[in-house]
Amino acid sequence: MEPENNCPAEGLLKILTGKWKPQIFRQALEGPVRFNSLLRQIEGSNKQSIAVALKELEEQGLLDKMVIKLKPLHVEYTLSEKGESLIPIFRQLETLS
Repeated sequence: MEPENNCPAEGLLKILTGKWKPQIFRQALEGPVRFNSLLRQIEGSNKQSIAVALKELEEQGLLDKMVIKLKPLHVEYTLSEKGESLIPIFRQLETLS
């Protein structure tokens, strides 16, 4: 009999593996996030690492990328439906640390 791997926390931990992904996810819990604000808020981060983490979170379906066509043109990232569905699991994991 094979062990079942249906633990939602395990799935979330796999998705958020990476140096900056948990911090980006936490920022997105509070509302839309922008690239430059993430650079300022996440100490020790750099442009390339934030760009890669955002792209991966978007590809994994946790963040939605929105181009805001107001002047100045900018991009915001918000939690997707999948990302929002993982908030309770993320909050539970936060209480363990």
